[in-house]
Amino acid sequence: MTAHDTAAYETAVARYFEAWNVEGAENIKKAVAAAWTEDGSYTDPLADVTGHEGLAAVINGAHEQFPGFEFRQTGTVDGHHDIARFTWELVSPADGSAPVAGFDVVKLADDGRIRSVHGFLDRVPTA
Repeated sequence: MTAHDTAAYETAVARYFEAWNVEGAENIKKAVAAAWTEDGSYTDPLADVTGHEGLAAVINGAHEQFPGFEFRQTGTVDGHHDIARFTWELVSPADGSAPVAGFDVVKLADDGRIRSVHGFLDRVPTA
């Protein structure tokens, strides 16, 4: 990976959102495997997991808490070396509301999959 491999960052982030948005346990497992390395991790204020099973469990939990909502990228992906950052919202397609928003920093492996995610929540529901 070159110092500023924009296509690699955008591809990794696209796979990341696919994993968060796909429906069904088997589809989530496949999307997680495509997006993360086997020892990949995800850490935010509410979760700290490693491995595909843990990642799938966090994604399933988000689907249960916000049924029908979609994670959407906002803005562009910015990266250097093997690190990228991007912003996102959790949006209801029904009414356009976005109760959760944040930004994530990802570290990529040599194969372009995500090795780690560090997530920050900028907006969360108050109740």
